[in-house]
Amino acid sequence: MANHVSSLKRARQTEKKTVINRANKSKLRGTLRSLREAIATGDHAAATTQYRATASLLDKSVQKGVLHDNTASRYKSRLNARVKALATKAA
Repeated sequence: MANHVSSLKRARQTEKKTVINRANKSKLRGTLRSLREAIATGDHAAATTQYRATASLLDKSVQKGVLHDNTASRYKSRLNARVKALATKAA
């Protein structure tokens, strides 16, 4: 356990930040799950709408430091490819 005033403060700040990061990660995982479900159903319109929301949340996660920039780019690229594949499959 921390003994110094400064280390006690850092411990408090870390607890607060951990809660915030955990909530952001949870929200991100939920939107990724809903996008994957929309892709699995094969509905291109729903998948496109959900992709926009997911891409926005991925960018926000990068700004907040939850994800690395390249990780978010990789997710967006792969998910967008799957959404585009739905359009070609439907046509």
